[in-house]
Amino acid sequence: MQNHKHEKKTRWVVLLTFVTMIVEILFGITTNSMALLADGIHMGSHVLAIGLSWLAYVIVRRIAGSEKFNGNSNKILSLSGYSSGLMLLIFAVVILVEAVQRFINPAEIIYKDAILIAIIGLVVNVVSAFLLHHDHEHSDHNIRAAYLHVLADALTSLAAIVGLLVAMIWDIAYIDTIVAIVSSLVIIKWSVGLLKDSGSVLLDIEKDINN
Repeated sequence: MQNHKHEKKTRWVVLLTFVTMIVEILFGITTNSMALLADGIHMGSHVLAIGLSWLAYVIVRRIAGSEKFNGNSNKILSLSGYSSGLMLLIFAVVILVEAVQRFINPAEIIYKDAILIAIIGLVVNVVSAFLLHHDHEHSDHNIRAAYLHVLADALTSLAAIVGLLVAMIWDIAYIDTIVAIVSSLVIIKWSVGLLKDSGSVLLDIEKDINN
C-alpha cells in the first residue's frame, strides 16, 4: 500500500516536472541564459530519473502478486536509484561542456525573462518536494532518490536566479555561466553519492560503505 502511495506521488511529479522542463529549456535558448538552460537540462534529468522511479513502483506493484517472482523487490527500487545517479552524472557533464563553450563564445542574455522562468522552475521544485515528502520509517531508496532529485533541482534553480540577478545588476554576464558550472559540480557530487548509496544496497555491502 505504501509503495502504491509513492507511485501516485512520483507520477504527478513527473508530469509537473516535464512541463516545466520544456518551458525552461525553450526560454533558456531564446534568452541566451546558460544558468537557465542548465536548470532546464537538470530538470530534464529529473524527468527521466523520477520517471524511472515511477516505473520502478509500477513494476514492483505488478510483480507483487506474481508467484513466479521470488526475488527482493527492494533491489528493483535501489536499481532505479542507481540508474538515476548515472543520468545525473551524464547531464552534469553536458552542462559543463555547454558552460565552457559559453565562456569561449559569450552571448547576450535577456535577464528579466530568464529570471521569471527560473522563479517558475523554483516554485515547481518546491511543490514537487512537498508532493514527494515522506516519513523516514516509510522510506525506501527509490522515493528518497526522487525526493533528493527535486531538492537538488530547487537549489540549482535558486542558484540560477541569484546568478542572473548579479549578472544583470552589475553587468557581469559571465557570472551566469559560473553559476551553471557550480550547479553542475553540485549535481556531480550528488550523483556520485547516490551511486554509492544505491550501489551498496545492490551489492549487499551498505553497512561496509557507510562505516
